[in-house]
Amino acid sequence: MTDSSSSNLAHHETGKSLWQRFIHRIRPQPESSEALHQVFADAEDNHVIGAESRVMLEGVLRMAELTAGKVMVAAARMDLIQIDAPLDETLHQVIETAHSRFPVFEGERDNIIGILLAKDLLKLQRAPELNLRTLLRPPVFIPESKGLHDLLRDFRNTRNHMALVVDEFGQVAGLITIEDVLEQIVGDIEDEFDEQDDSGDIYALVDGSFRVSGDTAIDRVEEAFETTIFTPDDAEPQENRFDTIGGFIAHAMGHVPRRGEFFEINGLRFQVLLTKAGAVKWFKVFAIHTPAKTPKSPDKAP
Repeated sequence: MTDSSSSNLAHHETGKSLWQRFIHRIRPQPESSEALHQVFADAEDNHVIGAESRVMLEGVLRMAELTAGKVMVAAARMDLIQIDAPLDETLHQVIETAHSRFPVFEGERDNIIGILLAKDLLKLQRAPELNLRTLLRPPVFIPESKGLHDLLRDFRNTRNHMALVVDEFGQVAGLITIEDVLEQIVGDIEDEFDEQDDSGDIYALVDGSFRVSGDTAIDRVEEAFETTIFTPDDAEPQENRFDTIGGFIAHAMGHVPRRGEFFEINGLRFQVLLTKAGAVKWFKVFAIHTPAKTPKSPDKAP
């Protein structure tokens, strides 16, 4: 390249830089995530985007700063299936927890040997001679430090929807699903167990117990089980009054209940089946020492 050409190229680059700086001066670009959030807010205020679009855009921005370790379900809360468990026990666990995928372990809980899809259990019912091991999918392991952007791309490319998260020592620290990642963008994803209709929040189970949504109104639970759970006091502060059974039990226990925890009141035992986004989604309810009362007009469990 001649000196003349080099000079022209340098002049072109300098001119381009000056032009970019001029554009930036009259229309500055956001230089931080806070500034970008303000751009989204201004766009919503000017009716360029809707409120839901803003939430999603902010979710994408926030996701860039998150890792699998910050979003995963901790190992202690993972629902695992033991490879040697009887089929009836495995079926009961699958039905009760209502997940679509389960890590399967052998021996110690840290020894994950595969992933079982709930739908694959139908093959065992049609062909009992099959071995559960033949139905397992290979587990995918990722480090805690893996970014959610990269993880979402991997989920999409491999058509895999679950990964096991390992810590720096190679121990299983938790698991993360594609739903966990997407919820960072779109918020809580309602599934087939997230009922919106108040008439569909109590279900009879085959063992005589009942599945009750954490969002169920207290008075509906009291009416269904013909008992008194909570009697508000007019002198009690407003913040100590509760509309839902989940809110009442969380307050009574002094913390957000964890999966498997129990709470007893007036002859009823509430077992936490599922928690999501810092709240109880489903309880299993049964009577203590006596057969569970039949709620008035219960729905059949889906």
